[in-house]
Amino acid sequence: MEPSIKLISACLLGIKCTWDATNRYRDERALQLLENDILIPVCPEQLGGLKTPRPPQEIQQGSGEDVLNGKCRVKNLNGEDVTREFVRGAGETLRIARLLKVRQFIGKSRSPSCGCRQIYDGTFSGKPVDGDGVTTALLKRNGIKVITEENLRQQIT
Repeated sequence: MEPSIKLISACLLGIKCTWDATNRYRDERALQLLENDILIPVCPEQLGGLKTPRPPQEIQQGSGEDVLNGKCRVKNLNGEDVTREFVRGAGETLRIARLLKVRQFIGKSRSPSCGCRQIYDGTFSGKPVDGDGVTTALLKRNGIKVITEENLRQQIT
């Protein structure tokens, strides 16, 4: 069987691109996929121009879809608007997916960029709400299947 090419949140492979520059999101299930698949690591936040480390960010009063539609913003813990960087990073991630003809993305759950079906509520309190991150919303709009590391157990077994 020929390996499939997938995009994956770089942090899931242990790359220190997270807001706090740690590898605490490294996921063994994601690493197991390397046995049969080609995984292209991306960090939409870095692709959008945000530095590492950086203050935590959350979508304010909405979802990634709302951000793309101009209905809400992404702000960091210091109150700085980082919406432009999030939209730019989502666009660059989509560009990579199209260039490589990728049809699937494995994103970090609850991330304001890569979260799928759940993100944090924008209060920096750790409370999840229904919704997709900005990159996930853009990829879904363009027909790319998105799952999170929490769905990998089904993919591997």
